[in-house]
Amino acid sequence: MKSGIIYNGPSLLDGKPIVVIATFSDRNTKTGRVVQTYILRADINPLEASKTGEDASICGTCPLRGTPTTDPARKIAKGRRCYVNLGQGVLIVYRAFINGVYPDAQNKAARAAIGRGRVVRVGTYGDGAAVPDAVWTDLLSEADTWTAYTHQKPWRPDIAMQSADSHAEARMHWAAGRRTFRVVADLGQIDKAHETLCPASKEAGRRVQCAACRLCKGSVNAKSIAIVEH
Repeated sequence: MKSGIIYNGPSLLDGKPIVVIATFSDRNTKTGRVVQTYILRADINPLEASKTGEDASICGTCPLRGTPTTDPARKIAKGRRCYVNLGQGVLIVYRAFINGVYPDAQNKAARAAIGRGRVVRVGTYGDGAAVPDAVWTDLLSEADTWTAYTHQKPWRPDIAMQSADSHAEARMHWAAGRRTFRVVADLGQIDKAHETLCPASKEAGRRVQCAACRLCKGSVNAKSIAIVEH
């Protein structure tokens, strides 16, 4: 299988309806050939969810979401800093879901088939903690490897890196044995004793794709990752 609905039910963050779409793609030049997973509100266009704050169902309290607004001139939340462009892949996937494009894959065998022998990106958009653990366990059960980050603290350190919003927060996670992914303003902010620059970033010369790097997951004996804000 190349794509499917791997979960359609209540968010574990606030109980509102969400859907998770997994789709195998080789179009992302940064990540390479990976299974992308989009965690979406099942009942609201992702642009509208961002603008109204209903994206809390899939993103929790992530500070990169921005501030909800009623400004008619705006399509998304005010001050949104998340690197995911809602008007591109996320919106395309949502519209395809509404139009019934994706087959149902809400069982262990189907989820495993989508991930089998592939690199899986847990939460291409959205936080994996919004979804029941069994969904990810099934999807990753036969996967080659995966990438995962979370702003929920902590969530599945065996699967996900913790997204840290400051050096102090990162140090707290390191002390507890958790790896982090941190966005920094410039290269000088990287804690070289604990962090390394993302090899797929522009600043690192994009020397390797995520599918080959394999550092962005919880269960790796390696330094944490930092990337310059873009």
